Amino acid sequence: MTEARKLAAILVSDIVGFSRLAGADEDRILARMRTLRSDLIDPTISVNRGRVVKRTGDGSIVEFRSVVDAVRCAIEMQQGLVERNAGLPPERRIEFRVGIHLGDVVEESDGDLMGDGVNIAARLEGIAKPGAICLSEDAYRQVKGRLDLTVSDLGQTELKNIAEPIRVYSLEVGAGAQASPPPAAAAAPVAAQPPRLSLVVLPFASLGAGPEHEHFVDGVTESLTTDLSQITNAFVVARNTAFAYKGKHVDATQLGRELKVRYILEGSIQRGGSRLRVNAQLIDATIGAHLWADRFDKPMADPFDTQDEIVSRLANQLRPELMAAEARRAEHEENPDSVDLYFLGLQVFGKGGVDNIRRARELFERAVALDPGNVDALVGAARAGVILGAIYGFDDRASTLAEAETLLIKGISLAPRNFWAHLWLGFVFIHTNRAQRGIGELEQAASLNRNLGAAHAWIGLAKIVMGRAEEAEAHINEAFRLAPAESFGFMWWHLLGVAKLHLGADEEAVALFRRSIDTNRNYPLSQFYSAAALALVGRLDEARAEAKSALALAPNYSIARFRNAREGDNPVFLRQRERIAEGLRKTGIPEE
Repeated sequence: MTEARKLAAILVSDIVGFSRLAGADEDRILARMRTLRSDLIDPTISVNRGRVVKRTGDGSIVEFRSVVDAVRCAIEMQQGLVERNAGLPPERRIEFRVGIHLGDVVEESDGDLMGDGVNIAARLEGIAKPGAICLSEDAYRQVKGRLDLTVSDLGQTELKNIAEPIRVYSLEVGAGAQASPPPAAAAAPVAAQPPRLSLVVLPFASLGAGPEHEHFVDGVTESLTTDLSQITNAFVVARNTAFAYKGKHVDATQLGRELKVRYILEGSIQRGGSRLRVNAQLIDATIGAHLWADRFDKPMADPFDTQDEIVSRLANQLRPELMAAEARRAEHEENPDSVDLYFLGLQVFGKGGVDNIRRARELFERAVALDPGNVDALVGAARAGVILGAIYGFDDRASTLAEAETLLIKGISLAPRNFWAHLWLGFVFIHTNRAQRGIGELEQAASLNRNLGAAHAWIGLAKIVMGRAEEAEAHINEAFRLAPAESFGFMWWHLLGVAKLHLGADEEAVALFRRSIDTNRNYPLSQFYSAAALALVGRLDEARAEAKSALALAPNYSIARFRNAREGDNPVFLRQRERIAEGLRKTGIPEE
C-alpha cells in the first residue's frame, strides 16, 4: 500500500445530539441534513478549497492546505447554521461542534488520512461547545495574526488518548467572532461577505406555450446551474434553493444578502411557433447593477439538443464575464492573494498582444508562488508560455513547450478533473509531434466539460497535422456550435482556413482568414496564413501588406521558424505545409 506523510490542516465537525434529534423525527432531520449538506456545508468547503476525506454519518473530516481556509470555512458554516436556526425551538436546532488542528498526517493510497493530525482534530471537536470551534495551539498560531477572532484561551488541556496536553483556544461564533476585514472594508467581517464567484441561477421565466414549455425552461435552468458549478472556485447555489424563488419578484441586493452571493443570473425563454427567444442578464448583487445581458433567437429542434445549445452558449459567455468581474474586484485589493492574482492575469491575458501576455504570465507565476496548489494559475502560466513561444515566436519554442508540459502535468496531478489542464496539454502534444496523444487529452477535456469548444476545434487541428485535413471541418463546426462565434470565432475561423489551405482550397481559405483577422487583430498566425493564401491565389500586393502587418506583431517570424514549428511528420501534412511555406516566401517573409 502506498502512503505518504504530509502537513495538513484538518477540520472535524459533528452534530450536537444527533441521536436525540433523529430519535424525535428521523425523516425530518435527515431531510434537513441533506439540504444543509447541498446548500451550505459542501459549497462552503468547496469555496474554501477543502477536500472531504470522510463522512462520519452526522459529521465529516476535511483537509485544507491552509489553516486560514479551514477557519474561514468553519466560521461560515457556523454562521450559516445560526441563520438557519433562527426562530426554531432549541430541541429542533442543528448545531455543530468543530475542531481544527495543523499537524502531521499519513495519506493512504485511497486518499484517506490517518495519524495524530486527524486524532487531535477529532478530540478538539469533542470538547467544543455547541456552535463553537476549538483550535489547537499549532492551528491558532497560523491564524491569530491574520484573523481578528474573539477567542477563549482554554489553556493546557488533556485530550483523550493523546499523550501530551495541548493548549486549546475556543472560538464561539455566536459571541461575535469574525474574520479580519479587508483593508477597503474595515467595518464588515470577511465571513459576512459573499465568497468569490458566488452565483445563483434563478429559474428562467417561461413565456407562453404551456406546461411542456415550462418543463423545457426548468431543464435549461438546472443544466446551466450544473455547468456553471464546474467553474473552478465557483460557489453556485443549489437548484432546490434557487427554485424556491421561482415566479417571485425579488430585489437583487436583498437576494444577494439572503443567499450570500455576489452575482445573480436571471432570464426568460419565450416560444413563438417553432422559434425560441432567450433573454439572460447577469447582475452584481452587491450593488444591484447589470453586468452583462444577451438576447438571441433559436429554432426549436429536438428539446434536449436545443437545451444543450442554449446552455452551452450561455455558459461559455458567462465564464469570461464572471472572471472579468472578479478581476475588477481584485484590482482594488491592497494585498491580492493567489486567486486575486489569477483573476487579474486572466483579465490582462484577454487583452491580447505580447506585452499583455507577458504581464499575464508574471501574474500567474506570482499566484503560483503564493499558492503552489492553484492549478488554474499553473495552467495560465503554461498557456502564456505556449503562446509566447509557439505562436508569437518571442521565446524559445522547444523550451517553452517543455516548461508548459511540466506545469500542465503537475496541474493534472493536483486536480485530475481540471479540464483546462487537459485541454492545454493536448495542445502541447499536438505542437510536439504527438497528435494522437493530443486527441486523447482533448477528448478527456471535452468529457469533463461538454461546453468546451476549443477541445473540438483542436481535435480538428490534430487531424490536419495527421494529414487528414478533410476531417477537420466537422470538429471545428462543433466548436462553433458550442462556443459563440463573437467570443471565440477568430480561432475557429483560423483553423477552418488552415484546413482549407491544406486541402488546396485557397480562395476559401482567404475568406476564412479575413473573418478571423476581422474578429481579432492581435493574432499574428491568422495574418501570416492569410498572406500565404493571398500569395497562392496571385494577389501579391495584398499578400505583402498582410505579411508586413503580421511581422509588426511577431517580428521574429521567418520561413525557418515556420518549418521548425512543424507539428507532425505525416508525409501528406509535410507536402501541404511546404506549399504554404512557398506562399510565405512570395510575400517577403525572411528566410531566417
